[in-house]
Amino acid sequence: MKGNWIAALRGHLWVKLVKGDAETLLNDAVAERIALWNIAHHPNGELTFCVSVPDFFRMLPMLRRRKCRTRILRKRGLPFQMARLARRKTFAAGMLGFIVLLYVLSHFVWEIRVEGESVIPEQAIRQAAREEGLHLLQWSPRLADPKTLASKLASRLPDAAWVGVSRKGTSYVITVVDATKPDRKTEYEGPRDLVAKTDAVITKVTAENGRPLVERHDRVKKGQVLVTGWLGDENNKKAVASRGTVMGLVWHEIKIVSPLEREQKTLTGASHERMYWIIGNRALQISGYRTASYPESRIGTTIYPWRVFKWQLPFGIMKEKVMEVQTIRSQLTPEEAKEAGLREARRQLLARSGPDARITSENILHEQNEHGKVVMTVLFEVEQSIAIEKPIVYSS
Repeated sequence: MKGNWIAALRGHLWVKLVKGDAETLLNDAVAERIALWNIAHHPNGELTFCVSVPDFFRMLPMLRRRKCRTRILRKRGLPFQMARLARRKTFAAGMLGFIVLLYVLSHFVWEIRVEGESVIPEQAIRQAAREEGLHLLQWSPRLADPKTLASKLASRLPDAAWVGVSRKGTSYVITVVDATKPDRKTEYEGPRDLVAKTDAVITKVTAENGRPLVERHDRVKKGQVLVTGWLGDENNKKAVASRGTVMGLVWHEIKIVSPLEREQKTLTGASHERMYWIIGNRALQISGYRTASYPESRIGTTIYPWRVFKWQLPFGIMKEKVMEVQTIRSQLTPEEAKEAGLREARRQLLARSGPDARITSENILHEQNEHGKVVMTVLFEVEQSIAIEKPIVYSS
């Protein structure tokens, strides 16, 4: 019967025979159909065995008749555990209350996530879910099943091709897929020209639609038409939407100020941890009160939510690791400061000029050192896209 759940439910005892004949006792137990298990003879002649609580009381007359004495070594099983809990009523009530509270809280909605690449604003999706009763701290048995909820949300979101709702414990996940619609810009595209957005020298002209008015090496002014949407002659002409690519050389004069002293923040390796209890969206600190504070620090946070099977509870532990930060100041040579300033200016210029831009040349017009800084005026020559759209206005 070792490991038998019935024995655990009824309760059993681990008994040692202190006085009496072991062989006679075992024979009497077999005759009375009393189940014993884990029977062991020790070198000193003692006998130990396990017996259920009801069978132990049946053995008492037999033990008195054979003048045997026993000692109970251990008590195991549900009756003894319930007796211990009865002596500790506060603990038992607290444990029961915790189980009830856990059950109740597991039926609330604690998290709503919106997934999917959708152009519909997340706030609009959450508002539609709220109108169907799906919101934080909602009693989940009051909600419809996920399939019905998804159908109702789809009717409230006409721009969505498909809406899915799934429940994961105390969390709901809303997935939205947009309906495929024709490109309105292409469908209702009006006639337009491509004009220069800045002064430049043309390096490349590619017209997919429309008629180019400039060629390579032409110098153009800001606002000049590069590719016109007018096709045909004076007597028979038609306006179309110009499309194409026009690249040109553009000059940018930039003032660069680069300090000779640089600051860099690094971690020293010193750190300490703080721990918090998490209850809903609140945190209660439980450790790390006496740790030293740093003049500069960086904090890393890790959250460990509690789970019951697949359900995530609104409780957990949060750990904060506070790491000391040290500011290191270094002195640069004028050449190093100059190169650092030029490198940052190139990065910002290319980011501002577009993805196809490239710097063809740079010329330092002025350079001087003053007040711990290198000050430069640099002329950059950049090849970039210079065409922008301009609608064609019909004149009466």
